[in-house]
Amino acid sequence: MQTQRKHDLEDGGRHPGKKGWRWPVRVVIAGGGTGGHLFPAVAIAHEFVSANPENRVLFVSTGNAFERKTLAKEGFKLESIAAEGIKGRGVWQQARAALKIPWGILSSMRIIRRFRPNLILAVGSYAAGPVAVGGFLMGCRIVLHEQNLLPGVTNRILARFAHRVFVSFEKTRNRFPREKAEVTGNPVRRSILRSMENRSGGKSMNLGKEPFTTLVLGGSQGAHSINLAVVEAAGLLEEKDRFRFVHQTGSKDAATVADAYELAGVTCVVQSFFEDMGEAYRMADLVICRAGATTVAEVTALGKAVLFIPFPHAADNHQVLNARTLSDRKAADIMEEKDLNGRRLAEAIEYYASHPERLAQMASETRRLGRPDAAGEIVGRCYRMLENTSAGTPGETAKQTPEG
Repeated sequence: MQTQRKHDLEDGGRHPGKKGWRWPVRVVIAGGGTGGHLFPAVAIAHEFVSANPENRVLFVSTGNAFERKTLAKEGFKLESIAAEGIKGRGVWQQARAALKIPWGILSSMRIIRRFRPNLILAVGSYAAGPVAVGGFLMGCRIVLHEQNLLPGVTNRILARFAHRVFVSFEKTRNRFPREKAEVTGNPVRRSILRSMENRSGGKSMNLGKEPFTTLVLGGSQGAHSINLAVVEAAGLLEEKDRFRFVHQTGSKDAATVADAYELAGVTCVVQSFFEDMGEAYRMADLVICRAGATTVAEVTALGKAVLFIPFPHAADNHQVLNARTLSDRKAADIMEEKDLNGRRLAEAIEYYASHPERLAQMASETRRLGRPDAAGEIVGRCYRMLENTSAGTPGETAKQTPEG
């Protein structure tokens, strides 16, 4: 077995002449909560399964409605533990959350004992903490993925237990132990990456002639302030038939936003959440969005012109920092929320529609910053880490154990 594994490592761990790794692994992915953590994790999970169809992936998190719906659609199993966030909450809420930590660790250890993973991948959010700590106590190999430029508190704590820390930005390496941190980029779902293949295919949805199309995103939950400003801007545009909006609103604002576009006389496609984000991106000449790490990864992987409106209350102001990684390279523009109103947004949209050279410059620069191969990088590095780890650990046992 060791001789065969040495050969696997030398040829990249893959079958000669075809895709796939030589030996199956079992992976627990810990954390999620919101799209910013969950969508990159889903991309990594699919890459593991693509690398070897015998690989098994189990998600462990709090099991909120968003996680259950998303993972059921993607075909992955989810087990739940008790966990709550501590940062930025009141004293009693912090005390209640702290009391759940030991129970979350014990629950995680029971799940790990049943599933016998080769590897635990923590992707951030407070739910990742108990799982990673429980796995560390059981001798599992732990890796982290940090999506943001400025690491979250959970990953900063877990770094001391981790064997590897995969980061999305070069500047983030300095915030983790240098011997552990590796730059891989932030994974993007394959369903979105496929839209790159049709980049020259133009727009769709059969709405007649092709006007200037603005895609509006507020994250998986929507963004109320952006929703209000965009529909106000739509009503102020001149020559309204030149413009079209594709708008993800979140569940609370969908009906209101759709009615506002109709009143303004502007063509639109409005949904609370786009299941086919690749198609939505493909239609866009301009993207107006928050600057969460997943959105940054998507627009750079696809090479889209973007106007960021960072969420001003994000932890440690990380959305502004994310956005500046692009704006500093002239790959994007930023409008701070304190300056956001319908008039300024209408002026910006009309400017972009009249200056295709600026759109082309942004698209070219964002594409240079993109890392569409991030999920594959992470899976490959995980395999190589496992290759270099001695046998006899819980993961080694897992390779010979049928799925429970």
